[in-house]
Amino acid sequence: MAKKKEIKTNAMRILDKNKIKYEVLQYECDEFIDGLHTAEKTGAPVEQSFKTLVLQGKSKQYYVFVLPIAEEIDLKHAARLVEEKSVEMIHVKDITDITGYVRGGCSPLGMKKNYPVILQEDACNYDKIYISGGRIGTTLCLNPQDLIQVTGARTGDFLENKA
Repeated sequence: MAKKKEIKTNAMRILDKNKIKYEVLQYECDEFIDGLHTAEKTGAPVEQSFKTLVLQGKSKQYYVFVLPIAEEIDLKHAARLVEEKSVEMIHVKDITDITGYVRGGCSPLGMKKNYPVILQEDACNYDKIYISGGRIGTTLCLNPQDLIQVTGARTGDFLENKA
C-alpha cells in the first residue's frame, strides 16, 4: 500500500526553507472549529496553543496578532502596540482575500503578503507553541523564537482583562 504523501502548506514550506524544526499534528475536521476544540483533538496543551487574528488599523494597514486560544484581544492595547488610533477585526468573509487562508486555517506564516506580526509575549515562556499549519486539520508545533525569527514578529501584551 502506498504511503500517503503529506501535503505541504505555505507555512510548512517557509519553515523548511528557513531550516526551522517543527512538528505537524493532523486532525480530522471538515469545517471551522475553535482553538479549544483543536487543542482537544490534537492533545496540545491549551496554554501553549495560539490562534491567529487579523486586524485592520485606521490607516487601512493589516496586522497579524497571535494569542493564546483561550484569551481575547484588547483592541485598545493592540492599537497602541502598532501605533494606530484604533484597530478592528477583519470580517470573516474577507479572510481568504486578505490572507490566502480560510477561517480556522489561518497561520501567521505564509499569508499572501507579509503583514506585521505581533506575538503575545507569554508565548516566549514556552519551549514550543502550537499554531495553525495553514489549513483546517493541520497544527504546527515550533519554538516561539523560531516563529519570531521567520516572521519578524514583535512581542507585546495585548490581552483583554489580563491581571
